[in-house]
Amino acid sequence: MRVFFDTSAFAKRYVQESGSELVADWCERADEIGLAAIALTEIISAFCRLQREGKISVQQYQQLKNALLSDIEDAAIADMTPNVIHQAVLSLERNVLRAMDAIHIGSAVAMQADVFISADQRQCQAAQRAGLTVVYV
Repeated sequence: MRVFFDTSAFAKRYVQESGSELVADWCERADEIGLAAIALTEIISAFCRLQREGKISVQQYQQLKNALLSDIEDAAIADMTPNVIHQAVLSLERNVLRAMDAIHIGSAVAMQADVFISADQRQCQAAQRAGLTVVYV
């Protein structure tokens, strides 16, 4: 089963918060993890913010970054192809979304994900409208 995670969900794999256990369960169940290419920089950005705010140390930042980079070695990463852009534009036209959220949806549709997982309720609703099976974490 191809399980696609948006940034808000996949980040829960590294930072313990509500929904982290559910994300871990879905990662275990997945035959393939799908991510939009932008998810990587968005997650690293979140790690950097946590370090700047003093919530994690430099060493913890490096551990989180290394874990992420290791985890994505086997992941399916969706590039910004014309199909991804087309699907993202459709999502923007049909929903009230931020551009990055639409790119995640467009990537999942283009990858033909079996499940789309997000911690963003509005994005989940838009993903459902795009024909995806959705799990809100």
